[in-house]
Amino acid sequence: MDRDGFWGLVEGARGAVDDTVADPDGVADALVKVLGGLEADQIAGFGVELARLQVESYRWDLWAAAYLINSGASEDGFDSFRGWLIAQGREVWEGALAEPDSLADVVDEDRPEDFEGFDGEAMLSVGSHAYKNVTGDEAAYWKAVEAEAPDTPDLPAGKEIDFDDDDDLETHLPRLAVLYGQA
Repeated sequence: MDRDGFWGLVEGARGAVDDTVADPDGVADALVKVLGGLEADQIAGFGVELARLQVESYRWDLWAAAYLINSGASEDGFDSFRGWLIAQGREVWEGALAEPDSLADVVDEDRPEDFEGFDGEAMLSVGSHAYKNVTGDEAAYWKAVEAEAPDTPDLPAGKEIDFDDDDDLETHLPRLAVLYGQA
């Protein structure tokens, strides 16, 4: 599956959800249904493209944005944040990769008390769920994806950012630093 096909499926699923910022799990649920109408090799192709996007976005500046927005971000938390970011669609994704501080236009600092953060963990497993629903064999999905997907680098790309240094965060992400009280 190519990138345009990947984003076309994500955009189709996004259309089923009123507020993707607050409900990335709704996008994930809709995407599992959409993927369920595809052949197994197409679903695996979706998973390969998802893995490519995860590798491309494994960057210090984007991780720093996740750290600010979610008041912290472990490695797993950063993965889930990138799942949330995919649920926001191609335009927001590409904008965030071009300039992570652009997420200040997307996130809302006035979150309700029960808001659990910008977490799209469910987006990371839509392919495996759809594949299992179609074939009954989730292990075959992971085998197919791992055969084609790039390896995640040991370290994020770009200049390292000290998440505990408010000045460093403000230098790299001035709008988000102000929005989340780090400036």
